[in-house]
Amino acid sequence: MKARRLSLRLKKFTCLVHSMQAQQIGTLSRDAPTFLDSTSSLEEIFSRVESAPPTQASAGPDPFADLHHLLEKEIELGVSTHRGVFSKDETNLALQKLKDTRKQRMGMINTRRKLAGDKLLQDFTYSLDPESLVPGEYVVHKSKGIGRFVRLNKEDAEGPEYVILQYADGMAKLKSSQAAQLLYRYRQPGDKGRAPGLSKLSDPRPWEKRKSKSKLAAQKMVVDLLQLYVNRLKQKRQPYAKDGEEMEGFVSKFPYEPTPDQKRAFADVEDDMLNRETPMDRLICGDVGFGKTEVALRAIFRVFLAGKQVMVLAPTTVLARQHYNVICERFADYNARIALLSKFQTRAERKRLAIEIKAGNLDIIVGTHALFNSNIHYNNLGILVVDEEQRFGVKQKERITSMKNSVDVLTLSATPIPRTLYLALAGFRDASLITTPPPQRLPIVTHLLEFDEEQIIAAINYEIARNGQVYYVLPRSQGLPAKKAALQRLFPSIEIGIAYGKQSATLLEETMDRFAQGESQLLLCTNIIESGLDIRRVNTIIVEDIHLFGLAQIYQLRGRVGRADKEAHAYLFYPQKESLSDEALERLVAIEECCDLGQGFKLAERDLAIRGFGSVFGERQSGEAAHIGLDLFFDLLFETMSKADSHIFFQYDFKKVKLDVDFDPVRAVDYIKDAQRYETVISELEVAACSGLRELMYFTTNLRFEFGRETTCFEVLLQAVYIRRIAADVGIHHIWVQGKTIVMESDMSETVFNILKEGITSESLLSSMTFKQGIIEIELLIKLSQTRLIGRIFASMVELRKGLSHFARQ
Repeated sequence: MKARRLSLRLKKFTCLVHSMQAQQIGTLSRDAPTFLDSTSSLEEIFSRVESAPPTQASAGPDPFADLHHLLEKEIELGVSTHRGVFSKDETNLALQKLKDTRKQRMGMINTRRKLAGDKLLQDFTYSLDPESLVPGEYVVHKSKGIGRFVRLNKEDAEGPEYVILQYADGMAKLKSSQAAQLLYRYRQPGDKGRAPGLSKLSDPRPWEKRKSKSKLAAQKMVVDLLQLYVNRLKQKRQPYAKDGEEMEGFVSKFPYEPTPDQKRAFADVEDDMLNRETPMDRLICGDVGFGKTEVALRAIFRVFLAGKQVMVLAPTTVLARQHYNVICERFADYNARIALLSKFQTRAERKRLAIEIKAGNLDIIVGTHALFNSNIHYNNLGILVVDEEQRFGVKQKERITSMKNSVDVLTLSATPIPRTLYLALAGFRDASLITTPPPQRLPIVTHLLEFDEEQIIAAINYEIARNGQVYYVLPRSQGLPAKKAALQRLFPSIEIGIAYGKQSATLLEETMDRFAQGESQLLLCTNIIESGLDIRRVNTIIVEDIHLFGLAQIYQLRGRVGRADKEAHAYLFYPQKESLSDEALERLVAIEECCDLGQGFKLAERDLAIRGFGSVFGERQSGEAAHIGLDLFFDLLFETMSKADSHIFFQYDFKKVKLDVDFDPVRAVDYIKDAQRYETVISELEVAACSGLRELMYFTTNLRFEFGRETTCFEVLLQAVYIRRIAADVGIHHIWVQGKTIVMESDMSETVFNILKEGITSESLLSSMTFKQGIIEIELLIKLSQTRLIGRIFASMVELRKGLSHFARQ
């Protein structure tokens, strides 16, 4: 809404600017309000312009109006005009690292796919197999837009097969052999099921406009991610000391033989911590019980030996307490000072712990999102361990992201959220997969059934008979008391506990302790048990209304059983299939297909498709993705990512940009009559130009409030300054004129120039502009006067500036 308001006010601002064509702003008195500066908001500058007094006459159109239009577009598209400036070495290092990581990640995924018998990937792609389409399904043709699949058709027995598609103004056919390269399924962020409007075959312009905006959104996302990545690589910390006897002793306490995948994960984290100077940001993706916690414990011990603090973040108090108990047991011989912080503690306890953390009197702090409270300040934080990131809210995830530039971060997950998975696949995050089950670990037998009370009774009786325990999960806490009463009537001899998130701390802890000790045989609960619980006697889980849970939640719930060497059972009940949405049915199919051990990463890939990548994007990118469908948008994203080095170009310091054009602006006595004031204005103009284009625009607005619209002489001088400012921004360091040719020198590649040129809207400029070996030339039809020549160069620079949002800058 705020962007929309600014856009409307920009239009009003533009109208006011155009009104200056026939009017001149009157001089304000010396006691006028304070001028705008670089800290002024757009709201302030618009308010000042809108409150301007009536003005006197002035000649000629305003040459700066186009820049205001450009600013309006950037606000509408969410494009930032301020980006970090990176060194060439830093950016090249980041790009090379991304390429290496992507190549390694592809090999890793294909190894897993090969073992599973799946088709290998040459690259990430979301084009489709036409044989998988069903009549009525919406599809996206890369160049024709959104249509509806009708059928596959052969015109004759020997001829090719065609895909028949319906569009708003007619039918179209496409060879099946071409469909795999040109067609995509149409899905929206979150898969809301809203029917899209069909494109017109006779008018491709609206579709091309949609696709261009979506491509720009994808490019912006890659640029933003690349900038975050480079910023993280710029952060430095001392590598940790090489492992010694204490580390060997800690490792020897692990009672199991590590699996091959575990060993690789140990080595990956060790390399991150011992051999790199940049903070670690690694995802450990592995099924429940596959040994992710041991990877984290060894990283925690290294940080502890270095005398730094450790923060372990868990999504629930139950899981936080379990981590606390495991760490206390494992660190019992090392005099570690360990604390648990959660919302269930009293205010006095939390205040005392906050003081201890700030003073550095605690080594390892385990807790829920209470660890992010504003009164918590760490003395010397070394590592953040995040368990099941997908369970945290947006604000907590933002805090986690903000910490990655300063401390090591290790994220543990069985089914990472789509954004995390995308960052790992694209190479922006390091990832280690643990897909090898521990020895003697048996697959969980999954029963996906319509609700059947007799089946539930049989399942509970079977587990109790073999001296086991049962989880019984409902999607909401409101139904727990009634369900307990019904179960107690069926099983009067067993003790049933109730657990859910809004219980009092004392009652919840007591219930969980009784169940963990085996004093109660059945735990009736919500998905509070979803993450991390490790009770080996529980080998049956029953989940009602499974369609109300997310795919990752279902996988996590099922993983609560089967931690021992007994065969475990997961009973997942749903209502009649006729009452389920398509998305819910697709989740159930995915669960059925991913029942084997080590399928968490594969399930996350399915989740990435089913959920529509919603959490990958912000609100604006999701909107652009919905315009063309998520699969095509995601393909554009990976295409842009594969050409990330084309989105880097060099910017220059304003003072180092040369404008060698033969013009001699005399002092504009008809604009600023006071010589001393004139010199001050020129000095302030230089300072504003050094600061950036936005600051220069603020300066120009302030100037007009004091002296009115510029005279021709001063306008030429102002345009010359703008030329140098924009040239510095777009990577041009020298401009001169040779005969009837404007020549601009830069260090950009032809690829970068072509992408920059995509923003140009002036046909005359495009037809007269050429590029060769870093030199841009603009041919003029006739030789221009000094004033018109500066105006032409200025207009050309404004056009080039339009392509700036496509890039990350150096």
